[in-house]
Amino acid sequence: MYKHFLKQVLDSTLAFVALIIASPVIFLTIVFLAIANQGKPFFFQRRPGKNGRVFLLVKFKTMNDRKDQDGKLLPDEVRLTRIGAFVRKTSLDELPQLINVLKGDMSLVGPRPLLVEYLPLYTPEQNRRHEVKPGITGWAQVNGRNAISWDQKFTYDVWYVDNISFLLDIKIIFLTIKKVFKSEGISSQGHATMPFFTGNNK
Repeated sequence: MYKHFLKQVLDSTLAFVALIIASPVIFLTIVFLAIANQGKPFFFQRRPGKNGRVFLLVKFKTMNDRKDQDGKLLPDEVRLTRIGAFVRKTSLDELPQLINVLKGDMSLVGPRPLLVEYLPLYTPEQNRRHEVKPGITGWAQVNGRNAISWDQKFTYDVWYVDNISFLLDIKIIFLTIKKVFKSEGISSQGHATMPFFTGNNK
């Protein structure tokens, strides 16, 4: 009952309350990021959700759009702005996803929505992460976030799918708050976030 009904009710209620409480912080973040990113405080990207259905994810934009001589975007760690680094460190960049939760595209807790390009690269077991809605935070996030390997991340995601419960979600939310204050697992070694996933045979 929780997985198929109460979880959605909890998501909508908490997301609405969180948006109201965080509105002053959201407003200030928009202002500072708009200055740092030439009037572009938000980042939009297509991501796969439950059952692989693609939706438009919204986050705060923490990197600029600087490109090299060939017109290609520079590496993430080069494009990460000073205010963007702070926003990412404090996980403020995730706040706009509360809108995705209210729209029903996401849950507060679930496997993180990754890139559409990754869909054909998953093993059948890894692809089970799409049996539930993606989350703003999840079991993998409180067990290492971006500091763990892709294989570990997917193992945690599938474990969550098989063990969803109200108590587990509450535990993950509280552990997430703890992680935010400690600023743990923000990036993989040598990367601003995570290295690109290339599948299991490459």
